[in-house]
Amino acid sequence: MTASPVQPASLPLLAGHASLDEPLAWRAGQALSRQRFLQDVHRLAPLLPQGGPVLPMTADRYQFALALGAAMARGQAALMPPNHTPDTVRRLQALFPSAYVLGDAAQPQLALPTLPYPPLDAGAAAPAPMVMVPASHEAAQVLTSGSTGEPMPHGKRWGQLVVNIEAEAQRISETLGRADLRGVTIVGTVPAHHMYGFESTVLIAMLGGAAFAAERPFYARDIARVLGSVPRPRVLVTTPLHLKTLLDDGVAMPQVDLVISATAALSPQLAARAETALGAPLMEIYGCTEAGQVATRLTTQAPEWRTYAGLVLSGDGEQSWVSGGHVPEPTRLADILEVLEPTRFRLLGRSNDLVNVAGKRSSLAHLNHHLNSIEGVRDGAFWLPPDGGGEAVVRLVALVVAPGLDRQAVLAALRERVDAAFLPRRILKVDSLPRDPTGKLPSGRLAELATRLLAESGHD
Repeated sequence: MTASPVQPASLPLLAGHASLDEPLAWRAGQALSRQRFLQDVHRLAPLLPQGGPVLPMTADRYQFALALGAAMARGQAALMPPNHTPDTVRRLQALFPSAYVLGDAAQPQLALPTLPYPPLDAGAAAPAPMVMVPASHEAAQVLTSGSTGEPMPHGKRWGQLVVNIEAEAQRISETLGRADLRGVTIVGTVPAHHMYGFESTVLIAMLGGAAFAAERPFYARDIARVLGSVPRPRVLVTTPLHLKTLLDDGVAMPQVDLVISATAALSPQLAARAETALGAPLMEIYGCTEAGQVATRLTTQAPEWRTYAGLVLSGDGEQSWVSGGHVPEPTRLADILEVLEPTRFRLLGRSNDLVNVAGKRSSLAHLNHHLNSIEGVRDGAFWLPPDGGGEAVVRLVALVVAPGLDRQAVLAALRERVDAAFLPRRILKVDSLPRDPTGKLPSGRLAELATRLLAESGHD
């Protein structure tokens, strides 16, 4: 195991070799300096209540970063749940009795003590001192939903986040052919409160020296507008679902210098299409909530992933672990990896992704790739119903968003792509799939939708 780096007891809120006069953020084409951010943090921190953690409810990335910085200045953490459903809020109350919301007026009201974002005077002010954060401080409580829907909290210490983001900044700089990320602007389609968006849009600016666009554009025309409002070099941080939608819309984009994708592995075909359309290389990030970011690959160049500096892998073909760098203890990964070297691997699929139908094995990711490769399919996913315990073979069901295709056309296209054992017993046409804001499709939501649609159609 590689030893974790020795750190000072306290680390700055802003790093990355950028001067405080340089932008931390851009909003509607206007720069917000790093010094302005520190001033805003010092204005906001005394207004926060005791306790915590704070749940930032805002679509503005600068406001999110401000909540994070002010909370840490008060010795608190940012709370980052997977969603804001009433059930999740009830569980948050049980896990964090002192939690409160810092919210924009436009955001939905939650059953938690709520403080609105106060107006902060942007007038002349004395330079604000740097906020120093103990390396051991839990800066964020990130929650994921397990198979039961139970939020599982993962505390993220500031020192570990700093090491992780330093490694990410080094990899992005290397890909861009730059010494560092000063002057680079991040435009993200992903929300700041999900781990990927937190790391690759907010922290990469705070700790890596880049700047981010405060807006979170979703539709193609909005992405084009926000990209056009910020200076180059520009990095688009997105997901496979957002990227496919963007390319299908065919809207002309301003020049992009790098595309970053995560949350699910991209096919080489979609990656190549994105590079051609956007005129920029595409880099994927592999990681998980438990370990943070682990590795990257340039998808069109090679299938192998390369770990960040300091991280090493071990595995026996069935289970894999990562350690070193920002991962203080060996952490088991939920995916099946082919470990080629301690710092290089191939991703074979998730350990809970494998399906066995009539004695044949495949992965849902592989099947979903072929389903979504069909021309006219905007989105789709396979679902395997639970085994009822009888002798009948359980067959897959496919849920498909494809307004211009009938079920027979989808099935005919699948016959050309997958083994007959994995052809769906039923194809359910839907208007949309219940994905979260990063494009992930929680298995529980998919099962609920499929079960309801089958019941309504008279099939079990």
